[in-house]
Amino acid sequence: MIMLAYSLVCLIFGTTFLAIKIGVDAGAPPFFSAGIRFFLAGAVLFLWMVLKGKASFSLLLRKEMLITGAALTFGTFSALYWAEQYVSSGLAAVLSATGPMMILLMQTAVLRQKAPSYSMLGCIIGFTGVLLLVLPSLVVDVSPLWITGCIVVLIGECCYAAGAIYSKKVITAFSGVSPVALNAAQMMYGGVLLFLLSLAAEPWHPEVLFSLKTAGSLLYLTVIGSMVGHTLFYWLVAKTNPVFPSTWLYISPPIAVGVGYLFYNEAVTWLTLLGVFTIIAGTVLVNAGALKELLFKKKPQPAVIPAPKLDAAAQE
Repeated sequence: MIMLAYSLVCLIFGTTFLAIKIGVDAGAPPFFSAGIRFFLAGAVLFLWMVLKGKASFSLLLRKEMLITGAALTFGTFSALYWAEQYVSSGLAAVLSATGPMMILLMQTAVLRQKAPSYSMLGCIIGFTGVLLLVLPSLVVDVSPLWITGCIVVLIGECCYAAGAIYSKKVITAFSGVSPVALNAAQMMYGGVLLFLLSLAAEPWHPEVLFSLKTAGSLLYLTVIGSMVGHTLFYWLVAKTNPVFPSTWLYISPPIAVGVGYLFYNEAVTWLTLLGVFTIIAGTVLVNAGALKELLFKKKPQPAVIPAPKLDAAAQE
């Protein structure tokens, strides 16, 4: 059951990038559709936690939930949804895999935490992978919006890194509250902020949401991507440890590139594949310490590897 759940987590998180791409290409307003996804998923999960007695509505009144939601959900996914209008789902997935590197760099530069030499080497290798993905496309006639989209995804990862670091304090402060409830509350706040951004920045055409592609994308992302994926992730955390489930990050980017190529005719070159595996290699090096402790059955250190990226749950 553990391996089945783990396989499903990797598959679900690897396919959500394509589901986002299908929705925005069909005309769904990116900020509004992201807001619906996260607010509905967060509300359902939060009510479930309340009914099980693992959370109370007073949690929604805490400013920590607003701050976490602003960074993890709003900052990360407003950038991702907007960028996927102009970049492929596979490229967005691989660029999103730089999240742990952003966390390490932020811990080193801002918090003055000393990083192991192999982790810094991993950052260099991962950055090389980003260059392999992006630079070859710059020699041809590409849209400035494509370049902007790549940059925006990386900016979103900076928001994610800041939120993930802050969330460690939140999880400690609310140690008696289920992490699922904490994640649900921050998703609700992130969804509300995405709604507000949509009202300010997007034209509203409600008929678009009723097309087969946009409705199917939204349903898949809300139910499968957010609710099912997160439930399985936290079940794995409970049954194993925080490190093992988080290794989905090394498997999902190739899945995202593969499904984009097979089902959406997204271009894949040998440089794309080299960039994918270079970024994954860098991410593995960044998290080598935690992975070593997992392999040797020691108590894991969750300081670098974040919890599920695609919904920005903050339990590293």
